[in-house]
Amino acid sequence: MPVSNLALHAKNIKAQKPLIKRNDPISKLKKVLWLYILLLVFEGALRKWVLPFLSGPLLIVRDPVALYILFLAGQQKIVYKSAYIAWMVAVGFIGILTAMVMGHHDFAVALYGARIYVLHFPVIFVMGKVFNKKDVIQVGRFFVYSAIPIAVLIALQFKSPQSAFVNRGVGGDEAGAGFAGAMGYMRPPGTFSFTNGNTLYFQLVTCFIFYFWLYQNEIKRIVLLLGTGALLMAIPLSISRALFFFVAVCAGFTLVAVARKPKYASKIIGAAIGISVLAIIIAKTSLFGTALDAFLARFNGANEAEGGVESVFLDRYLGGLINSLGFAEGNSIFGKGIGYGTSLGAQRLGPSFTEGEWGRIIFEQGPIFGMIIIIVRVAFSFDIFFKSFKMLKKEEFLPWILFSFLLLNVPQAQWKQPTALGFSVVIGGLVLAAFRVPKLVKPRIAPKNVSPIS
Repeated sequence: MPVSNLALHAKNIKAQKPLIKRNDPISKLKKVLWLYILLLVFEGALRKWVLPFLSGPLLIVRDPVALYILFLAGQQKIVYKSAYIAWMVAVGFIGILTAMVMGHHDFAVALYGARIYVLHFPVIFVMGKVFNKKDVIQVGRFFVYSAIPIAVLIALQFKSPQSAFVNRGVGGDEAGAGFAGAMGYMRPPGTFSFTNGNTLYFQLVTCFIFYFWLYQNEIKRIVLLLGTGALLMAIPLSISRALFFFVAVCAGFTLVAVARKPKYASKIIGAAIGISVLAIIIAKTSLFGTALDAFLARFNGANEAEGGVESVFLDRYLGGLINSLGFAEGNSIFGKGIGYGTSLGAQRLGPSFTEGEWGRIIFEQGPIFGMIIIIVRVAFSFDIFFKSFKMLKKEEFLPWILFSFLLLNVPQAQWKQPTALGFSVVIGGLVLAAFRVPKLVKPRIAPKNVSPIS
């Protein structure tokens, strides 16, 4: 082979090497983003069982990780030009200033409140910029795989007394971490510090379960079956109406996705049959029967107390903005100070007496800056809605199915609670990343005058 042709062939081979090497900074950033996700799922386990003496600092263990993510992103000049980030960061810093000048005057509380907007919210866009659909599917596999042992854990927590090791509370509290359920049974927290984490976790698992039933080649069949069984067990064991309702919501979103594509009908029918068979098998276990009785008892009792499903939905979700405006009455235009409505604010300043996330925001930031935060969260959610809906035309169902979880969390989730904040960040980042579908790379064709190297 002529030397010039050999050099050209070597150049073509070099051009086909992967863009991300083992020690590439982007690869490092992906690992740190994975650390953020892992700490979200297992932070409670660290605080309860592994390092109970560090339960206080571990409450914000993802804060330095978020800071490091932003640092690495800055190093690599990963800039996501977004008005959402600009508004949130600006309101966060302004909130510190107004809290110190006209608010509660507690710098630690102000920083704790501002970190939500300055540290964690931007991570959504870094994750969306660094991850792609392939990474999101890997995250989905992790959630489905981990759901199997976590379902076993909540089964043990459900049937064990609160004094048992599996039910230890934060800091090793022997009073237990369970929350009031029904029929004398407590709602299990799983690997989380509180029961809301367990509910949010299995809600996200639900999204990936539905997705993998449509794309069964993306995961091992036995894992999908076991993961589905884990979800079916978790619904009654969690004694959570929110999880039950979300499964129905996610199923509705999935049906909307496949409605215009008849070729997916067979997969939906197959999934329905498989889930039904699993449900029948699980229903024959005594533990499931007991858990189902407790779940139904709480379901009926809570509906009677709160006026039924319709009233709960309207009051908690749609009515949140209207109710929140009441906290502006008698309050200064800049609010009581950012961070006042958080757990740290309650410890250092006293309770805030606010109800709902939007009420807390208005109470802390006042009607002007508070409404900016609310509008950003709602506008971001609407933006994701339109983009994910458009992806359905391309038969990209993953963003749409994940959006079902984002819709019920990003606009109104209690971001003062670190676990709820973390799940909102993760789902926001995953949906943005799911839009980034890697293009199939066609193999390069060597020039005709280049002979292959034997």
